[in-house]
Amino acid sequence: MSSFKSFLNSGHGPTLFASFLYFAFSCCIWVLNGAMAPFIGETFDLSPAQKGLMLSVPIIAGALMRFPLGILSQYIGRKKATLVEMGLIAVAMLFGFFMVHSFNDLLAMGVLLGIAGASFGVALSLGSGWFPPQHKGLAMGLVGAGNVGTAVSVLVAPPLAQWLGWQSVYGVAAVAILLPMIVMVVFAKEPPDIDSHASFREHIACLFEKDGWVFSLIYGVTFGGFIGLTTFLPSYYYDQFGVSKVQAGQLTMLAAFMGAAVRVIGGWISDRWGGVNTLTLVLLVVAVGLSLVGFASSSLTLTTLLLITCFAALGAGNGALFQLVPLRWPTSTAVAGSMIGEIGALGGGLVPNAMGLSKQYLGSYLWGFVFFAALSLVMLGVMRVMQIRWTRTWAEKGGRARAASQPATPAKFTKARNA
Repeated sequence: MSSFKSFLNSGHGPTLFASFLYFAFSCCIWVLNGAMAPFIGETFDLSPAQKGLMLSVPIIAGALMRFPLGILSQYIGRKKATLVEMGLIAVAMLFGFFMVHSFNDLLAMGVLLGIAGASFGVALSLGSGWFPPQHKGLAMGLVGAGNVGTAVSVLVAPPLAQWLGWQSVYGVAAVAILLPMIVMVVFAKEPPDIDSHASFREHIACLFEKDGWVFSLIYGVTFGGFIGLTTFLPSYYYDQFGVSKVQAGQLTMLAAFMGAAVRVIGGWISDRWGGVNTLTLVLLVVAVGLSLVGFASSSLTLTTLLLITCFAALGAGNGALFQLVPLRWPTSTAVAGSMIGEIGALGGGLVPNAMGLSKQYLGSYLWGFVFFAALSLVMLGVMRVMQIRWTRTWAEKGGRARAASQPATPAKFTKARNA
């Protein structure tokens, strides 16, 4: 407890909480179509491939919007950027409530849901910006635990859809987003950790570096797998095992909640054991676990247990990777995080599409799971090669923070936090 108090005292707790709440609500809204997919699929009589497309659009749109939001945050401030985004989310939800009447409208709604998915990089940078490098892994893990919003979505949205009708859930979301907006206005403070006068070229420098692309591809497996599977699983449980629409959401919630909760632990472990070491174990577990899920399609219990294990690994991997980001790009964490989030989250769009195509053209979801397991092994090999140089330049062995990277003037943070 005393060590956690020391952690909080090294940063700004209210901003950390506001960032977590903002990210949690954003994640909840981002996966609404996935949570309500069994209802939507029946309304429009969708084929497996159409379901895959419908589920992938919000993920891809959210990924593409992340980097522009990160750039915006550099010029107007991260706190103001979150408020602009949440205002747009409210407008998007009203569109869903009043205007979705066809499959094409549904795809357009998927693009608008992507606005909520853009929150990631700014949320993590805002929440962790007050904390010194040795605590950024835990701070980012705590904010990133806002992924629990995906679990809330698949748990709450199906009963609401059954009670009010699935389009009415968009209207509920339009009102609910006001809560994190109020908390952000009242409690959050802009961190002092980024030079606001840095040039645009300096902000996007990580786009032209090999490390940035490697981080993005690894994140495509960890976070892409998390968000893609969370979006896909309600449909999978409903179609594969014949459970009710509400039960499909409840089973998905078990896995999604585990992934969100373990993200915090992943950041904490990575601060001590190293992000590279943690990611090595994560990618192995994901590869083996997803392969077994594909072959366990006749057992609901075994499938659920395997998915919970896989989601725990994916959550830890998300925390581990973003423990490394501020070590590699200490003065441009927001934009680096947004860029990595943008490219990496595109991996999530592969999951429902791969699953839908596998089912429609090969008769089984098996090959979708095997495809993503193989991708995990490929990225493990790439990371093990790259980490040789990483540990010679900007990280300690295993991916821990270097002692020399600790801030030379911590009083800057203390003075600003108490202002």
